[in-house]
Amino acid sequence: MSGDLRFPDRLLEQLPERLRALGLTGVERVCTHSNRTVMVSLNVRRVLRLHRGYAWAPDRVLRAIVQFLDPRLPRALRRLAEREFLAFPVELHAPGTVRAPRRDRPRPGDLLILHRLATAHERLNAAHFGGELAGLPIRLSGRMRTRLGELSVDLRTRRPIEIAISRRHVARHPWEEVEHTLLHEMVHQWQAETGLAVDHGRLFRQKAREVGVLPAAQRAVGRQPSVGAS
Repeated sequence: MSGDLRFPDRLLEQLPERLRALGLTGVERVCTHSNRTVMVSLNVRRVLRLHRGYAWAPDRVLRAIVQFLDPRLPRALRRLAEREFLAFPVELHAPGTVRAPRRDRPRPGDLLILHRLATAHERLNAAHFGGELAGLPIRLSGRMRTRLGELSVDLRTRRPIEIAISRRHVARHPWEEVEHTLLHEMVHQWQAETGLAVDHGRLFRQKAREVGVLPAAQRAVGRQPSVGAS
């Protein structure tokens, strides 16, 4: 392993470079955190989030993370890679904090909107997925500037965590467009729950057409043009 153990900031700075040297590709940004619930996660915006403790990991552990993120790797090998990086004691190097994650403050009308979204999720699930998708927490995000929605996935368990919908989207656009965004994210949820890579590739586009979703949905949510639901 490279880096000086006496300088944790330097180790964290070197982590993205080490991962790329070990073969990491297709990732726009690497972020670290100290939440031990989600050890490694890659969202559809290609932002890789992983526990800070991996900055102290040897190359074989980081190589296992790189391998795990490769959707072309056979499932059996991905499981071996997963066991490798989950066995590394990240908490010994970067203990987690008890601070709760930042969330938007509740606003008047949020409960009604969230109830409508939950009801829509249940209805769309029955109509397009045979009711097989799991119920999933939905939250409103005021921090989305260019996105309409986002699915968060825990790559440790390969299970979806939550769906976030942009507050600006809900406030400024017709409800049918909000439901379209929700359905877009539900296609990503279907990918995650069926063991597929969560992306906008061929299988996503195929399923999106099947359920009536535009694969490249776009809508402006602020001053800057939107890149569409994620």
